[in-house]
Amino acid sequence: MSVMQNIQWFPGHMTKTKRQIQASLKLVDAVAEIIDARIPVSSRNPDLDSIIQNKPRVVLMNKCDMADPSSTQKWINYFKNNGIVAIPIDCKTGRGINKFVSSVNEVLKEKIEKQKAKGLLNPTVRVMIVGIPNVGKSTFINRISKNRKAKAEDKPGVTRGNQWFTINKGFEVLDTPGVLWPKFEDKIVGERLAFTGAVKDQIMDTELLAMRLLDFLKVEKNPIFVERFKLQNDQIEDIESYELLELIGRKRGMLISGGEIDTERAAIMLLDEYRSAKLGKYTFELPEN
Repeated sequence: MSVMQNIQWFPGHMTKTKRQIQASLKLVDAVAEIIDARIPVSSRNPDLDSIIQNKPRVVLMNKCDMADPSSTQKWINYFKNNGIVAIPIDCKTGRGINKFVSSVNEVLKEKIEKQKAKGLLNPTVRVMIVGIPNVGKSTFINRISKNRKAKAEDKPGVTRGNQWFTINKGFEVLDTPGVLWPKFEDKIVGERLAFTGAVKDQIMDTELLAMRLLDFLKVEKNPIFVERFKLQNDQIEDIESYELLELIGRKRGMLISGGEIDTERAAIMLLDEYRSAKLGKYTFELPEN
């Protein structure tokens, strides 16, 4: 049975977005891709590589405060080995945000030096921000621009519908002209997006989603998770995830008439506590090498 009930991926929308991004690529020097540090694979559109091609890129690993730090470092090393600078950030707290401008300038160092050699002493760096829905793109732009209003100037490079923000003198960012959608064909991608709250709970089987999350949590045996629900490691080794959900519900006193456990309420509670990092820090996906 699949957790996801009605998630649709819209190829038509992606085709339009692809055209919009490609048309705007010529206006920028680099692309900043925002992903979720907990699910670095599932939280991106795999077509992005072919869309931006050889345009310099910086990867922003958002929500790093909720991901496993050692796993985040493995991803940073993975990207580095593939010639891409990755920065762990947390848009809510502002962690790592101050490294964004300097990292982009470092990536574009050679280009900037060439421009200066030609007499352009203070070239403006322009960066396009891309990311799937709910990955933190708007929060990042608001924080990095300190809520400055988008540009609306009648000049080349500021086309209608494009939202430009000035970060500081000589540095501007462009909000993506279109929406990148993840590919939901893989049900695991959909589940992991649902774990992190990137997909609305109303279109999911909440109990089944909680059981799939427990499939992962009971293997990890994070001491924070075990202690929070006053579990024993030997209790969760061979238990089925539905039984574990019942056990957690019982521990929290979530009973209905007849002493039956309210597993739906327990599922909602479990997902809420995971999403607020009360169960520990987790990364669901690791690089292949």
